[in-house]
Amino acid sequence: MSREQYIIDRNLRFRRSTRTIWNVVKSILKYTVATVSLAVFYYIIFALVINTDSERKLIRENRLYEKTYNDMLERERLLSDVIDGLEVKDNQIYEEIFHAAAPRIESLLADDYLAAVDSIPDTEMVMYVAGKVSDADARAARVEADFRRVLEALTEEGRALPPMSLPLDTLSFAQVGASVGQKVNPIYKVETMHTGVDLIAPQGDPVLAVADGIVTDVVTSRKGHGNVVEITHAGGYVTRYGHLADVKVSQGQRVTRGKRIASVGISGNTFAPHLHFEMLKDGEYMDPAAYFFAGVTPDGYAGIQLMASRTGQSLD
Repeated sequence: MSREQYIIDRNLRFRRSTRTIWNVVKSILKYTVATVSLAVFYYIIFALVINTDSERKLIRENRLYEKTYNDMLERERLLSDVIDGLEVKDNQIYEEIFHAAAPRIESLLADDYLAAVDSIPDTEMVMYVAGKVSDADARAARVEADFRRVLEALTEEGRALPPMSLPLDTLSFAQVGASVGQKVNPIYKVETMHTGVDLIAPQGDPVLAVADGIVTDVVTSRKGHGNVVEITHAGGYVTRYGHLADVKVSQGQRVTRGKRIASVGISGNTFAPHLHFEMLKDGEYMDPAAYFFAGVTPDGYAGIQLMASRTGQSLD
């Protein structure tokens, strides 16, 4: 038995309710919208009021970062000031010793190259790149030819390798001063011939023989290069070590590569502790810094060459 439904219309009269499909759809939509709205409302309340474990952990970390951020900024500022101060101090020390601005080790070619590339029109870029490739090929060919000559020299009977070890335990580019050539003398303030390379090191540091050989001369003096040890090596090579503090070898003694022969000092005409290191081949002075590549990294060797070539005042 079906029940009839009645509704009160706008005129306050009872009339029979008629259910249509549209009325059913409207009812469903109302309930759906109400349910979704209520779910969204509850989700917002839940998200704003209740935090998950991960959210609570992130909130604690953010609060910690907020507390330490200002302290980190202050420490960064202090470190930056210290670094700037050290750089200024290093430059002052360098100028006091060499009376010249400290050379920069940054790559000079990179900036020049980028500036050159930026100035090239797009229409000429292909020709520019082709020229660079051709130049690189020519350089590679010269390097290969040099390697061939080196290999031939190494395999030549009776050929002796030059001394290539370091005369100090360690050597960085910052320790390298003037090399062979006309340099300003720190005492007389005029250009004189500098016959070796200056290696800055603390007084008392060990001085090592750079190759096997025989001690052919030991000089004790308060003038010139001060206390000097001379070692003769195979192949016509001779090395000399000057401004020594004490000498631990004697004339005629045979020494091996890496043996301690003396200590860094300040003897002779110099105002700073360092090692004056010379190398001769058949009586002619060579550039000792050119032979340090076997004891340092490629970057270190590049820095050593830059410092040796750009330092205009010697230490003796």
